[in-house]
Amino acid sequence: MYRCPLCQHPLLANDTGLQCQNRHQFDRAREGYFHLLPVQQKKSLTPGDSAEMIQARRAFLEAGFYQPLSDAVNQLFTTALASDTTASTAPVLLDIGCGEGYYSNRLAQALPELTLYGIDISKAAVKAASKKYPKLHCAVASSYQLPFADSSFDLVLRIYAPSEPAELARVATPGAWLLTVTPAPEHLVELKQQIYSQVRLHPQAVQQQQGFHHHKRQQLSWLFQPKAAAELEQLLQMIPLGYKFNAELKAQLCRDLPAITLDFYLDLYQRDSSA
Repeated sequence: MYRCPLCQHPLLANDTGLQCQNRHQFDRAREGYFHLLPVQQKKSLTPGDSAEMIQARRAFLEAGFYQPLSDAVNQLFTTALASDTTASTAPVLLDIGCGEGYYSNRLAQALPELTLYGIDISKAAVKAASKKYPKLHCAVASSYQLPFADSSFDLVLRIYAPSEPAELARVATPGAWLLTVTPAPEHLVELKQQIYSQVRLHPQAVQQQQGFHHHKRQQLSWLFQPKAAAELEQLLQMIPLGYKFNAELKAQLCRDLPAITLDFYLDLYQRDSSA
């Protein structure tokens, strides 16, 4: 399943982890994950979300504030698998940008026949996911250089994470399903109005994915009404927009507790069967 991020040869299991024929060794962490992000692929010393951001995201997600999104992801994959007469009886899914494992874990509960792999560039995120959800196969890795063999996955999930389209097509089996989640126009618009004099809405165009054809789009929107300052603080800590709020503005928001629009596009694609 795994391939070496340095030379692209298959990685085989040994007593301590994984090794390729060129003797590139990747040890298994105590929590069970692999670190497959060589220094050549890093853009900083500790890329990705920090442990504090991961802790805030886990608390927010486990409180159920994004459960409608998770439920929609589960339903779309369930329907896609049910409609595909050629689908594997034991499908394998890759969660790109898996974070602390919330969406992967809920997918595992909804579709227990799945085998799930997850990658994230954040070591803190992968460590947290592996520690809490040992059934997930997790690795610290780049989404632009996926450390997996060709045609490894029947399902691919990408929530917000950046990626390289050609890499997604490479690791997907013919007929595989790709589900992407991106912000729809009104997402977090109330927070943006606090920062920008002119708010630019997120684009509506469907992004083309190399090697896939677009199957359907679902827009999912609801209002998040924080009932306590801690809930709003967690949201601000887990979104990139949160960095733009100074202490004074954060304090004002935590006093006012405004309702905030959550607005998502879920786009389902299918890998070309002739690939």
